[in-house]
Amino acid sequence: MDVRTQSIPTGETAFPLEPIIRPGRNAWRSAKAEKLAFLIDGEDYYSRLDQVLRQAERSVFIIGWDFNPEILLRPRDPDGETLGALLRRMVEEKPSLEVRILVWGMGPVYSGKSFKMFGKMDWNDHPRIFLHFDFDHPLRASHHQKIVAIDDKTAFLGGIDLTARRWDDRSHSIVNPLRRSPDGTAYGPVHDMQTIVTGDTAKLIGDVARRRWKKATREALAPLETPGENPWPGDLEPALTDCNTGLALTEAWKWKGHRGHREAIRLTHDALKAAKRHLYIETQYLASFGVARTLAKRLRKADGPEIVVIVTRESHGFLEKLMMGNNRNRLIRRLKRADRYGRLRVFYATASDGNGGEQEIIVHSKLIIVDDRFVRVGSSNLNNRSEGLDTEADLAIETSDPAGRQAIAALRNELIAEHLDAQPAEVARILAETGSMLAAIDRLNVKPRGLRSYDVDTDNGETESLVGTGIIDPKQPFWPIPEIKAGIRRLFARLSHHRLL
Repeated sequence: MDVRTQSIPTGETAFPLEPIIRPGRNAWRSAKAEKLAFLIDGEDYYSRLDQVLRQAERSVFIIGWDFNPEILLRPRDPDGETLGALLRRMVEEKPSLEVRILVWGMGPVYSGKSFKMFGKMDWNDHPRIFLHFDFDHPLRASHHQKIVAIDDKTAFLGGIDLTARRWDDRSHSIVNPLRRSPDGTAYGPVHDMQTIVTGDTAKLIGDVARRRWKKATREALAPLETPGENPWPGDLEPALTDCNTGLALTEAWKWKGHRGHREAIRLTHDALKAAKRHLYIETQYLASFGVARTLAKRLRKADGPEIVVIVTRESHGFLEKLMMGNNRNRLIRRLKRADRYGRLRVFYATASDGNGGEQEIIVHSKLIIVDDRFVRVGSSNLNNRSEGLDTEADLAIETSDPAGRQAIAALRNELIAEHLDAQPAEVARILAETGSMLAAIDRLNVKPRGLRSYDVDTDNGETESLVGTGIIDPKQPFWPIPEIKAGIRRLFARLSHHRLL
């Protein structure tokens, strides 16, 4: 169904819809998803991945910022095997299966595995398990996509890497004996998102995986045509079927003579501009002043949408605290000054310790929901480096049919309910009664676990980015290096031309 011809009722009025997803502008390509579901938090993702991985016959791609073969996909199972052991057993049992794993070269260093991952280990000492570390990035850039593609039939894409400190269940309890790294170290609650898709969208994600693999290894692989049903967890009800999707990429801008890809940031801006009533955002980082300008324009308009942003308040490391933390405060101050009509709320999520204390739930998800018609889930944070330096992949879902709109509204309500320790039906009821996400949050945010306002001094303080942001959180490769190289190439070309004359 073409969204250009549709209207969506908003109370007693209706507004015409223009498509948000536009291939060639804000999407690398578009495709139809046969089935699609939203997987909330690590337990849901890992358990679904475990179910589907076991059905792989010919190809498994794992593309990530980091990878840890020692994690358990099912920590509740006392006999559960590690991810590495599972992959090794699968290739031994299935003679046609090949497993390819592409990891950012610095990922193991940042995550503390250092050089342990570099070399053959028991799990990957097999001719059909290929592990490659990707170092071919601009200075300070990273490979940040989080993808698993299986037989070109089923794929997972979102914000969750297959590594330590990503698993958590929906309760986000402060104390959870299962929430431990492979070395036994406990870590705090974490919230994240992933998607599972089948059909042409899964093939499209497979194309991205092959594309990344070829860039990193120079090995070109053909798409697969495998007969049979598309693997899908038997107990998982798809949220949407036969829905429109777009895949947006980010690749280093002006790197090695290429202009790269910036569909993802265009998709973000176009989605923010398209919201009519409700804009729900979850983001680890809120440090893009370009995004802030777009949001501020929406807040200054009398007929703009409500905007709820859930962020991570805690910052790790000196540079992150200095740059991301301070820029986040300045950005929120700017947005609050622009909020003329009281439609903005910025929160961080907390869990209760049962004794009057609380701990922050780290929000690692990268999610945008526009009204009840558009969702973007992926790897892109709302910071500068995700706009044109790091390698990112985001999946967008757009729908105009009633069932699809209901599914997107249900996702938003379920996420709000999770953060408030409430029932999605309660959120839906208040939204139906008031038309307001803010009203629903205010009424239900009364339990020990909940959302806390991200407060900044609105009257005093800076609203521009810190000096040095372009170095610590750059939008593209550092301009002198490629520009100098390009200039030298042009100079030699001119000299050669004159000599020929």
